[in-house]
Amino acid sequence: MQHIREDFGTARLDQNLSQNDSLAAVYTVDDSAAHSPTNNPLTFVDVTLRENVVSLSETHIFSPRLINKATFGFSRGNFYFNSGTIPQLSGWIHDGQPVGAVVVGGGTTLNGASQITNGGTNAGSNLSAVRNIYTASDQVSFTRGIHLLTFGGSLQDIQANDTLIQDQYGQASFSNLQKFLQGAVSTYTYAPSFTPLSWRSLQAAFYVEDAIKLKPSLELRVGFRAESTNGWNESHNRASNYAFDPNGIILTVPVVGGSAFSANNAKFLPAPRIAVAWSPFASKKTVIRAGFGLYYALLDNLSYRLDQNAPFNSVFAVKNIAFSAINPSAVYSGSKLVPSGVQPNLKTPTVESWSLKLERQLDSNTSFGVSYVGSHAYHELLSLDANVPTPTICPASPCPAGYPAGAFYYPANAPLANNAVWNSTHWFSQGISSYHGLEADLNHRLARGLQFRAVYTFSKTLDDGDNMNTSVATNSPAFVANPLQPKADYGRASFDVRHAGVIQATYDLPFARANSNDANLWLARLLGNWQLSGIQTIQSGLPFTPQLSYNPSNDGDTRNPVRPSINPNFTGQIIRGGPAQYFNPNAFIQPLAGTYGNVGRNILQGPRLVETDFSASRKFSISERFALQFRSELFNLFNHTNFNTPNPVVYAAATGAPSPTAGVITSTSTSSRQVQFGLKLLW
Repeated sequence: MQHIREDFGTARLDQNLSQNDSLAAVYTVDDSAAHSPTNNPLTFVDVTLRENVVSLSETHIFSPRLINKATFGFSRGNFYFNSGTIPQLSGWIHDGQPVGAVVVGGGTTLNGASQITNGGTNAGSNLSAVRNIYTASDQVSFTRGIHLLTFGGSLQDIQANDTLIQDQYGQASFSNLQKFLQGAVSTYTYAPSFTPLSWRSLQAAFYVEDAIKLKPSLELRVGFRAESTNGWNESHNRASNYAFDPNGIILTVPVVGGSAFSANNAKFLPAPRIAVAWSPFASKKTVIRAGFGLYYALLDNLSYRLDQNAPFNSVFAVKNIAFSAINPSAVYSGSKLVPSGVQPNLKTPTVESWSLKLERQLDSNTSFGVSYVGSHAYHELLSLDANVPTPTICPASPCPAGYPAGAFYYPANAPLANNAVWNSTHWFSQGISSYHGLEADLNHRLARGLQFRAVYTFSKTLDDGDNMNTSVATNSPAFVANPLQPKADYGRASFDVRHAGVIQATYDLPFARANSNDANLWLARLLGNWQLSGIQTIQSGLPFTPQLSYNPSNDGDTRNPVRPSINPNFTGQIIRGGPAQYFNPNAFIQPLAGTYGNVGRNILQGPRLVETDFSASRKFSISERFALQFRSELFNLFNHTNFNTPNPVVYAAATGAPSPTAGVITSTSTSSRQVQFGLKLLW
């Protein structure tokens, strides 16, 4: 049974210190805990989170044209994640620990797609993170003539104290169900100990913007922002990250020091921006808006990749052992380190964004807008294996005859580029993405008790990787299929929703209002001032990638990011619909031995989502100072079943028929109808 607790509180103080000075202070606390079963009814996860945010701002008016606002803030987030099993089983690494994770017909990624539901605990268990952020900023606004000049800056000190090393309880991966029944583990991954790390980053920014009122109907905004960081540093010089030799081969021993980077590429990040708003007609009922800007996603959360490196947080793996050999006192022959880290000269993800919007006022309460929004991003983070064998490009020898020209080929048991360590888990800033969207927005402001808004978006998002770990989404592998050719993964983003429509409305019932002259005052008090609200959501399904639970390429990557190949002899529809077998697995075949499959990333689309939410509320006046608000809410009013994406694993072995669970849907993306009631005292 799921148990969720959340306590939330906020306090605010506003004080006018003088005619020209005002002070505002805000404190917010959010404390929550959740105990939730997983898809396996014998396993559960526990999550606790406590967040504290406090801010203090002072505004000083020097003159009607010159205003200064200074802000100081502090926030702390305390997070803990753990998992367990209902039958208490013996630990694999240390006595007293829970049992480890069991993956059947899947890779060694956390929570990745598998042939059957995972067993045991979550491989990302016993994770903790405490994040402190200190912020100071100042903004000056100055008006002169047609100019409104705004400039300022900010300084942010980030402290990440965490333990995010994976496989603390161990993970046993079986290549298929038959191997599981035989007790033959393909890969056993384990972390025998951990060391909490203390990461630090100092970020600074300054900006200037000029809003120029060229005409009453024309405004131009020109701005410039620059950002900077001092990198990602460990306060006790325990930053461990793997470097590469001049040939691009990963080193056996990681570089340990104060910073995770060999070069800081974020010392100065310029970001120009421009926007215009124009009302071309005398009625001023039509407005055209356009803008362009450059934006950065500063790298302030790299702990997840850097918290699992030797010598402080070593993760080991051993292959092809008997399950019976796993125990706390075991010594595993052939065990090697699993390298992890980030590109030593990592660059900052950057987005160029532009938009054009036409908005028309239809009447005094209704407006309609159509807009185009586009963006192009580069230096995005990709998860890839930085330690694969040197490939043969077909038809060069020893590529077998008949293999397609240009194919990457690895013979069986091909040695890794650095065979002293296993395949790596790395983030590289080599990703790109694009977004193009057409948006329509009909907005009716409150009139005669009715207000509504309808928004429709037709869009397309493409990239070559967006899941930096499989805990984010399992509809697409977290890792690049071919690390030496990442652009081959360019396709629909895992969060690409082609069509999305939302209608929300609120209506104050017109009858028996409490403030009316109704002859029956008690009836008015009972039925009056009721408000009805509803939200209708319709969107097309998320894309997903057909996957394999084994790696035919022989590149050694046990995360199994390799996709199958297209079946040239298949005819008919691939998507069948329904939970029994959503797609036809016969549309795909196993790739040629030693190669990568030719199926594109995210080529299939999952089930759509339809949901209606409804609420009714009533405010009862008790006195001039006190009121009581009653609210009833129904989520998924019509109890519509919204299926999740299906099991994407098509083949569990290099030979044989497709997996019997291929295309099977075992969960929903939304809950069944939920009804809740609330009562709030207002004063």
